[in-house]
Amino acid sequence: MPKIHPSALVDARAELAEGVEIGPFAVIGPDVRIGTGSVVGAGVQIEGVTRIGSNNRFHPHSHIGCAPQDKKYKGEPTALDIGDGNTFFQSMTISVGTVQDKGVTRIGDNNWFMAYAHIGHDCTVGNNTIFANAVTLGGHVDVADWAILGGLSAIHQFCSIGAHAMAGGGSIIVQDLPPYVICEGNRAIARGINTEGLKRRGFSAEAISRVKQAYRQLYRLGLTYDDARARIEADAAGAPELQAFVDFFAVSQRGILR
Repeated sequence: MPKIHPSALVDARAELAEGVEIGPFAVIGPDVRIGTGSVVGAGVQIEGVTRIGSNNRFHPHSHIGCAPQDKKYKGEPTALDIGDGNTFFQSMTISVGTVQDKGVTRIGDNNWFMAYAHIGHDCTVGNNTIFANAVTLGGHVDVADWAILGGLSAIHQFCSIGAHAMAGGGSIIVQDLPPYVICEGNRAIARGINTEGLKRRGFSAEAISRVKQAYRQLYRLGLTYDDARARIEADAAGAPELQAFVDFFAVSQRGILR
């Protein structure tokens, strides 16, 4: 049975799985489903059409499944999907999607969201990411697996953050950040490759060397974007770590941060 504090307000239509804990003064709406082992802290509000997986932890005063901060939103029953094993620290906010885009905001598994972070409507966040304090995603942002965003970073609407990329604290990102690349600044510029992160995740020395060469082609050799892209695509045959660049280039909407 779920464990619900007497002061919590849980709508009778909400679905709470075995082992769910609801803390004092939490509010759970009628269209919310929460999976096994998830813990909802004091004062957390979860509303909207929100589906939450197993073993998630919501620290006090987060607002999950809230209305999009978009003037076009008229109360449509859009959704938020959250996977398993995520941690949401104090006072962070996540909006549901909008009918003008995907209609759903999606969060994967094993992510770590620090206090006051905000995930806007129609965003997609992969797995194993880290959002430091007060990171802000505008609407329609995609963040791939293993990305790390430093505190107070802000990501413009429709931008994409590639796998294993990293943004320094206070970065203002207005274009797409390719995989593996570290950026920093206002406005953010590329600073290098996330070498330490790749080592920790088991990338071989040879694979890291190929990623560094791709970075040089994209940022250091004075090539046009089209020429650098062509070289990286040619080198990607038989090099799966470079295929991440190729796939990223294919879907980039706002141009590459250079």
